[in-house]
Amino acid sequence: MNRFPASPLKPTSAELDVLQTLWETGPATVKAVHQAMAADRPELTYANVLRLMQIMHGKGLLERDESERSHVYAPAQSQKSTQASLLKDLISKAFAGSGKALVLAALRGGHVSQQERAEIEDLLRGDGK
Repeated sequence: MNRFPASPLKPTSAELDVLQTLWETGPATVKAVHQAMAADRPELTYANVLRLMQIMHGKGLLERDESERSHVYAPAQSQKSTQASLLKDLISKAFAGSGKALVLAALRGGHVSQQERAEIEDLLRGDGK
């Protein structure tokens, strides 16, 4: 019996922070990721980021180019793919499989700005691409 899920591993909150940084910057060294993340979180050490990225590589969340002295890391999946996977899991677990319930909760809960609401309305009318 296979103990591991067939779907990709779900990143932790800390791992999502690293992925978000890499999606914004593109492939980068640990040093570059640390510098980008430390701007908002000065308590974050280089050693913490290095260890986290090594773990993420081992889990298959990051790819690593070892052709240079400083290894360059990149997300193994696109931001869109990761978001879709996490969203599917959230809808299944928190909203009993209902995408409608998720959208209504976001709209009613004040989690959507007026601009975002207008974009959603355009999309629903077929005006958005």
